[in-house]
Amino acid sequence: MKSKKCSRGSPEPPGKVVVIAGPTASGKSSLAVELAHLLNGEIVNADSMQVYIGMDVGTAKPTSEERRGVPHHLLDVVRPSQEFNTAVYRSLAVPVIEEILGRGKACFIVGGTGLYIRSLLGGLLTCPPADPGMREYLRREFDELGPESMHLKLAALDPQSADNIHPHDRVRVIRALEIVKLTGQPLSSLVRGHGFKDRAFLPLKICLQMAREALYHRIDRRSLLMIEKGLVEETRNLLEMGYSPLLKPMKSLGYRHAVQYLEGQWGLDRMIEELQRDTRRYAKRQLTWFRADPEMKWRSPDEGDALAAEIGAFLGEGRVE
Repeated sequence: MKSKKCSRGSPEPPGKVVVIAGPTASGKSSLAVELAHLLNGEIVNADSMQVYIGMDVGTAKPTSEERRGVPHHLLDVVRPSQEFNTAVYRSLAVPVIEEILGRGKACFIVGGTGLYIRSLLGGLLTCPPADPGMREYLRREFDELGPESMHLKLAALDPQSADNIHPHDRVRVIRALEIVKLTGQPLSSLVRGHGFKDRAFLPLKICLQMAREALYHRIDRRSLLMIEKGLVEETRNLLEMGYSPLLKPMKSLGYRHAVQYLEGQWGLDRMIEELQRDTRRYAKRQLTWFRADPEMKWRSPDEGDALAAEIGAFLGEGRVE
């Protein structure tokens, strides 16, 4: 976003936004709704899975009742078969945020996808375009060797990126390897060189934290609740609509587990056990990502009133109703 000029010719400061980040099941959505009510705000989704239409239970997408009348943006914007990435997200999010701020509302960016948040607030990393031949070679190699072997290759070439990418995230593992082969540099080095300083907005970054045992308990309970709410039925419906289990969103947490169950590879107990374990591991990776950001302020999800005061002070007078 380019700086606007005020009447005296000096640029206006970037608009203020509030980030509510944190690991899965930490209570981001409900806290953000509470804060939006207190601070006359609207919410912009920063969860890479909640953008997909028809993927509600497995993404813990807030229901209309849970939104409590607070406007939510960038939910249900693409179908599971459509391409969606960081660049597309940023291209949609920036004008939405500008429009919210233009109406004098507080803007809460809420989600656990650290890459989306970083790129939205700091700009996009310029990488070489995909090389079709190289990518096809890496895809075949991935299919032949398997995710663990390919992830080990990435760890040898770019250990920092490997730490942030799940071995089964085929798209990101292949892209990271492709960048190393095309540029001769690890993706992590390009990230450090970029610095993500292209500030479109001035953020207050809040990351929710709680004791690990409490977080894992919430994750295990949420996993069971997803099953009760119909994760398996939702996945079956998506498959019956023609969405391949090989699509990137269908290979995400919850959906890939339900596919294994529906295909008879796992029983219900095994599916639940694997879902809970993989979600705990995902939460650990999220926390590692957010801890690397020195601007993050770590707060408890139970500090609603104190957070409202802190955020209200950041936004300035006239924001709080």
